[in-house]
Amino acid sequence: MPPPHKHHDMKTEHDEGSPTNPVRFLGQDYQKLLQKSLRSNKLYTDELFPPDSSSIGTLNKEADLDYNNIIWKRPAELVSPGKPFFTVDGMSRFDYEQGSKLGNCWFLASIGALTSKDEETSFMTKDMINQVIPAGQSFSNAYAGIFHFRFWRFGKWIDVVIDDLLPTIDDKLIFVGSKTSNEFWPALLEKAYAKVCGSYADLDGGFMSEALMDFTGGVHMEFVLNEAPAYLWDIMNRAAKSQTLMGCASYDGETREDLSSNGIVGGHAYTVTGVSTVMSEGNPVHLVRVLNPWGNTEWNGKWSDISSLWDTVSKEDLKCRENDENGEFWMSFEDFSRNFESLDICCLCPDFLDRSSGCHWKSQRNFGKWVAGTTAGGSMDNKDTFWKNPQFRVKIEELSKDCTHEEGAENILVSLMQNHEKRNRSSQKNFMIGFYVFKVKGENGKFSAEFFNDKMPVEMKSFQNLREVMGFFWLEPGEYLIVPCTENPGETASFVLSIFSKHETHFEYTEEDEDNEDDP
Repeated sequence: MPPPHKHHDMKTEHDEGSPTNPVRFLGQDYQKLLQKSLRSNKLYTDELFPPDSSSIGTLNKEADLDYNNIIWKRPAELVSPGKPFFTVDGMSRFDYEQGSKLGNCWFLASIGALTSKDEETSFMTKDMINQVIPAGQSFSNAYAGIFHFRFWRFGKWIDVVIDDLLPTIDDKLIFVGSKTSNEFWPALLEKAYAKVCGSYADLDGGFMSEALMDFTGGVHMEFVLNEAPAYLWDIMNRAAKSQTLMGCASYDGETREDLSSNGIVGGHAYTVTGVSTVMSEGNPVHLVRVLNPWGNTEWNGKWSDISSLWDTVSKEDLKCRENDENGEFWMSFEDFSRNFESLDICCLCPDFLDRSSGCHWKSQRNFGKWVAGTTAGGSMDNKDTFWKNPQFRVKIEELSKDCTHEEGAENILVSLMQNHEKRNRSSQKNFMIGFYVFKVKGENGKFSAEFFNDKMPVEMKSFQNLREVMGFFWLEPGEYLIVPCTENPGETASFVLSIFSKHETHFEYTEEDEDNEDDP
């Protein structure tokens, strides 16, 4: 029998796991726990993420952390004189600084994307921040030592409760801190995400796309910059004016976080915080603004803070120049493409991909499972079992009159995310996952092994051991079959298969015909 599959278009307001009705992580109800603490006049202590070494986890040896000297303290114990604040003058990408004991630049660069704000491009939206960091939290009004945050995890929004006990040594925070000593939203947000991932140590190392998706619950696009399409600049320009988060990753250096002579840190995650076009000696120059989550160490090449090229632009264009040593810098799009390996764009909806304002992309999502012995058939190299994989039929209609298609532009994005449902992120070793897309016509039911014997896919996503893989391509209107799979047969995991399309699209799980159940 096939495993249960669930299909979702957009969640309604009352659906469990929707933005307005998140699932209570580990069953903890923030409001009930808050009221209980207020009635008892006792500050909350979280028993499910206790202030001890189990919540820190096992850090790598490079961290050189003496667990015996760690003392968990509340913010009021760390601020003297004065009092702690959740935020000071709002939230900014410049508020925080990475701790020295944890390699979680991928997470912090994502925070930078979430809290970026540019008056010209409206790069930040208040709704996106309030979804992750609920408004109204403070250390004064109804304070009880309890806070909560929301993240999107494998198709559902969750509400995560924490206490405000933070690990310190010599009254200094071990992990992320704030440049303003009495501001604590960055440390509390990091603690909530560490709880979701199992421990602080589970945040060590990762891909920025993971946190960007957990902050938006939307669609993720990755572009390998040395293979990027010619129109990528236009995409970035439109993305910067929309509700998107952007980040990039540098090439690995000889050693971890190796600093190159041009100021770019190797194997490091950065935030893309803006784009701009300036006129230099009569010629347009496309610029990209990038932020190092360390809060220092900047690009020192062309169009950097100290570059003489700024002397060639008008006073109006000169306004975007920055001279602060804050980790943020400008560089040309060409230098950006040469010095960074990949670009991640994450958003609620990819409407910005189209120049046509009347064209709106639609999303649909299916939840499924690969089960060893039944529906985990492996790649097409496994001819006898491949057909057993879950199959999804997609029918793509003709474009509406409001939409236009630019030659070479993609119209379908397919995302496959795997979930082993383990508590600790570091113990969830990813399988090699990918998917195939086949052109079909008129057939009903699940396709048998015979169908795939001489069938070639029209598109495919090569196998990678990532939490999520995505493919972005053009498909003519018609009927298709998407087969998500692990590379090797017999590997059990849950998965989420999502499609985003500018066409009217019908997307459904293909049930197995009873007559087909005994097919080889």
